[in-house]
Amino acid sequence: MTLTPNQVRLMMLKVADAIIAAEAMLSQADRDLGDGDHGLGMKRGMEAVKAQLDPMNPNSVEQVFVTTGTAMMASMGGASGALFGTVYRAGGKALAGRTSFDSEGLALLLEAALEGVMKRGGAKPGDKTMIDAVAPAAAKAREITALPLTGALAAVAAAAEAGKEASKDMIAQFGRAKTLGAACLGFPDAGACSVVIMLSTMREFVLVAH
Repeated sequence: MTLTPNQVRLMMLKVADAIIAAEAMLSQADRDLGDGDHGLGMKRGMEAVKAQLDPMNPNSVEQVFVTTGTAMMASMGGASGALFGTVYRAGGKALAGRTSFDSEGLALLLEAALEGVMKRGGAKPGDKTMIDAVAPAAAKAREITALPLTGALAAVAAAAEAGKEASKDMIAQFGRAKTLGAACLGFPDAGACSVVIMLSTMREFVLVAH
């Protein structure tokens, strides 16, 4: 079971809509730990993604993901723009030459995203960042490349959710949340919340598409 480049485009439009709809929740998650602007930034980024993907007739999976990342980087600014832009730009480039998106492609996307974000931001698992959702998702995706994409995305989204929940018990090492010390315990990282929404929306899209 695979997705064509155009199905990947439609999937990312659904992801954009889900992030835009979650703006208030994501802003509150960020407010609990520091700034409070994560939801607005992600909304702005995904509105830019929609403007790029709406008219596109993609000829590759790579093109869809790289366009998504480039639009986020150009429109969001700040750390979130750089990091989420890297997720899709690095992830997309890892899919160069692939004409469809399957479970192996999902693993390649997430592994490259994790490597790119760790290199760009300097964080590691356990630092209470988006990496705490991406890392378990990438590890799970690599374990289950033999599964159909529906099963793989269900397991990967669940792994990201578990990672986001685990981030509640971490003390932040980056950003404004770092200044809170133990006061940040009990709250999930806002970036990890965004990762969960993205992967859960991909899972839902694939279930409906097939």
